[in-house]
Amino acid sequence: MSMVAEEMADAAALLYDEPMAAHTSWRVGGPADLFFTPARLKDLKSFLATLPDARPVYFIGLGSNVLVRDGGIRGAVVRTSALPKDVVRLDDVRVQVAAGVPCAALARRCARWKLGPAVFLAGIPGTVGGALAMNAGAFGGETWDNVDSVTTIDRSGAVTTRARTEFSSGYRTVEGPANEWFLGATFRFDGEDGSDPSTLRGMLRRRGETQPLGLPSAGSVFRNPPGNFAGRLIERAGLKGARVGGAEVSEKHANFIINTGSATAADIERLIDKLRVEVEQRTGVALELEVRVLGEHAGDAD
Repeated sequence: MSMVAEEMADAAALLYDEPMAAHTSWRVGGPADLFFTPARLKDLKSFLATLPDARPVYFIGLGSNVLVRDGGIRGAVVRTSALPKDVVRLDDVRVQVAAGVPCAALARRCARWKLGPAVFLAGIPGTVGGALAMNAGAFGGETWDNVDSVTTIDRSGAVTTRARTEFSSGYRTVEGPANEWFLGATFRFDGEDGSDPSTLRGMLRRRGETQPLGLPSAGSVFRNPPGNFAGRLIERAGLKGARVGGAEVSEKHANFIINTGSATAADIERLIDKLRVEVEQRTGVALELEVRVLGEHAGDAD
């Protein structure tokens, strides 16, 4: 693996035992065995082709919507945020976007182009790649409602363009070919034109008024149950402001858990467990996680 690092030193970064706390929006997480930041697609192809088949691989963008445990990740983490962030308008309704583009940046670009259905993307804190992987949504819109095709890469480094019909999507779920990761997508925004800059500014203002922006969090922790809202149920259970160590349920939005400055991943996970147990006891609703939990507990790797 050292050969890979030397060959790509001028174009990419390969780090060993890299603390994931530096790369997640919760600012927690133990070390990843390998942490690779490709600068070009050919870097990524070479890196994946070199990895043993048995080594797990995880892709991250901005590190939102993920909780990395304190024991870290036994495997390779690929960060896509340094890859080219191309956004190309193909025609009146289609836009080609790279996976590392932040969703909010795509929303701003589409607002300038007056592509109405794209405005919901402003409410998604991660990148296009993460939004594709989980069918992220906000303000009533969902990512895969607008997907025309996607580009993926597999463990061998092979790149494939796939049609929307090769995937099935639901609320915060996407199923498709195994062992492939998203490099980008072509979106079709052919609905009503309403995504002008003033609409976008209004949505961002509303997000700022209702969410604890500026504090370390991972966005919504739980999926909304059918016909209800996770934050409403947590608040109804009297759990706004509940704490475990340095982790706290936001007073501004109960479906956000914030790191007050000293939280560990274990604190956050214990608070998540507390919320699930108490909400089910008090409301009868079993909350399902929206964030992904990765890695090992501290001590498990010893």
